[in-house]
Amino acid sequence: MGFSIEKYDELFEAILKLKDVDDCRKFFEDVFTIKEIESISQRLEVAKLLSKGANYQEIIKTTGASTATISRVSKCVNYGKGGYKLVLEENK
Repeated sequence: MGFSIEKYDELFEAILKLKDVDDCRKFFEDVFTIKEIESISQRLEVAKLLSKGANYQEIIKTTGASTATISRVSKCVNYGKGGYKLVLEENK
């Protein structure tokens, strides 16, 4: 039995139930390892810097991200489904 899209939706619906940063911190620390949270946080920071026009060297210096991570995030920012743009919009 494989993992279904419905299981992904259960995770997303669980996240939508969280009310504030403290709720998110509790949930994420229970569900993910600290390393996973650090990786996701780093990717978000990379996306933020890319959206502000930073180059790879600036991003490496600021975040410590590898060029592979920066490249992957860049592809998602530019050609992905728009998820980074949803959370990085200034007028939210």
